[in-house]
Amino acid sequence: QVQLVESGGGLVQPGGSLRLSCAASGRIFSIGAMGWYRQAPGKQRELVATITRGGSTTYADSVKGRFTISRDNAKNTVYLQMNSLKPEDTAVYYCNVVQFGREYWGQGTQVTVSA
Repeated sequence: QVQLVESGGGLVQPGGSLRLSCAASGRIFSIGAMGWYRQAPGKQRELVATITRGGSTTYADSVKGRFTISRDNAKNTVYLQMNSLKPEDTAVYYCNVVQFGREYWGQGTQVTVSA
């Protein structure tokens, strides 16, 4: 099993920044893609950003130019730098990793953007 522990969520004013971290531990052999998803109240979970082991990234259109995903393969950790936050970014953010075709999810961390 792979365990994921997220951190870095919180309350921030519009225009502010937060950095999320997600550290993987347990039976780790070779983690492939890592990513962040989010789910706002009453909405479906949606993709925010992904990054391959080699560093190729994808972003949802709504966060392009504001969010940056990165990873440290030596630490089995993925990060999400969120800048210029908007109220519509408010959601629970979930970390996702893939190993040998199996997906693992973190418990989620709340991000609230409000004045």
